Amino acid sequence: MNLEHLNNVARALVADYKGLLAADESTGTISKRLASIEVEPSEENRKNYRELLFRTKGSGKYISGAILYDETIRQKTEDGTRLVEIIKTEGIIPGIKVDIGAKPLSGSINETITEGLDGLSARIEEYIKLGAQFAKWRAVIKIDKDLPTKYAINVNAHALARYAKICQETGLVPIVEPEVLMDGNHTIDKCQEVSERVLNKTFFELRKQNVKLEGIILKPNMIISGTDAAIRASAAEVAEKTMVSLKRCVPLSVPGIMFLSGGQSEEEATIHLRLINSIAESGLWKLSFSYGRALQQSVLNIWKGDERNCERAQNTFLKRAQENSFACSGEVISETP
Repeated sequence: MNLEHLNNVARALVADYKGLLAADESTGTISKRLASIEVEPSEENRKNYRELLFRTKGSGKYISGAILYDETIRQKTEDGTRLVEIIKTEGIIPGIKVDIGAKPLSGSINETITEGLDGLSARIEEYIKLGAQFAKWRAVIKIDKDLPTKYAINVNAHALARYAKICQETGLVPIVEPEVLMDGNHTIDKCQEVSERVLNKTFFELRKQNVKLEGIILKPNMIISGTDAAIRASAAEVAEKTMVSLKRCVPLSVPGIMFLSGGQSEEEATIHLRLINSIAESGLWKLSFSYGRALQQSVLNIWKGDERNCERAQNTFLKRAQENSFACSGEVISETP
């Protein structure tokens, strides 16, 4: 393990006012999104859409890295150029999703365990040859009447730490993503209580397995009300409680925290990120974004699989990236791309 290399890559990912494009949707997920805009969910269309994102001129000013899916990291354009090379022309660092998804957790009802540890070292070695410099693994924690169980939190935290250790030993920076889902009618206080339990257990496991925290990125949920909550907490309360929980649970040796958007709208995710940064104290972590839908939904709706819409779709993607870049400073956007 070369800790200096891992730390350098991690710090490049959390460079000032830059975030990650999460373009690592599984084949099933991206196919559903294409179908929602009445585009055939074929491999060709999946490639065309992601190529549109990656070819956006100027995106490297706001995007430090792109998380790819297994299919995407292997794909080439019509002229034979690998998509990874297109990403790199903008100065964007390629990354790769290495888990194989959340599966039903044996011994629990309605909870999951993320799988993919078997053969992970060999897969990572191949991904490095294909150009990846960092990886992502997502654990999913659900809030319900009697959930999450301690069992589900423990096994998912253990798997996250095993993944992170394997990544570091093989040479990739691990993004550690313990996501507490927004789904449900829980209060923001319940989200905070569960999120802190999850974060504390995750860092306990990371230390136990001797993962070097200087060489990871944390990708957590914000502290936010459930989507079906009777009363949704204000954006200011989301920012305040998120910062409180991070200061309680996240060691300062972690270079950066790059929030997931979860089920938030594009506007919500940007506002929350800006408010969090506006109250953040200096000397803590870099606070940025690792967004999927919150960078892409408007882009998809404009593109609709039509080449004639590509330029407008790319301009929209650039605007979304710029807005979130400005949010990292705690400021409101003041210019247009």
